[in-house]
Amino acid sequence: MGVELIEVVSPELLEAVNLLIPQLSSSTGELTLEDVEAVVHQEGVYLFVYRDPATEALLGMLTLATFRIPTGLRAWIEDVVVHEDARGQGAGQQLVEAATSYAEKLGARSIDLTSRPSREAANRLYQRCGFAARETNVYRYSAVD
Repeated sequence: MGVELIEVVSPELLEAVNLLIPQLSSSTGELTLEDVEAVVHQEGVYLFVYRDPATEALLGMLTLATFRIPTGLRAWIEDVVVHEDARGQGAGQQLVEAATSYAEKLGARSIDLTSRPSREAANRLYQRCGFAARETNVYRYSAVD
């Protein structure tokens, strides 16, 4: 099956998301069906999943967020994760390529993402998919400790 854009939230999707989230973030708790529905039904936000062609199991996900600002439509890729048992088999590349293609069809002028330097395999993936490191500072304000 490969990559699909989620439009309907199911218990299967919720289970897969909750299996993947701990591999992405140790600080995020388990999501509810309502949490995932809020993401999927949010205007300008698109959840892509990777489904193993042999087993049809959901083994990866990526979120594409788009927003309009005065200089045009922009896109941001977040929460890219592939199940540890499926890494190195092309799932991440398929997810990123599907999201960038979709963003381009929507008319996005640019697509950004961030990745920690320690995530060497992920950084190589993004470069293979046409992303280039930018000379910039990324700042974060956190209202919650």
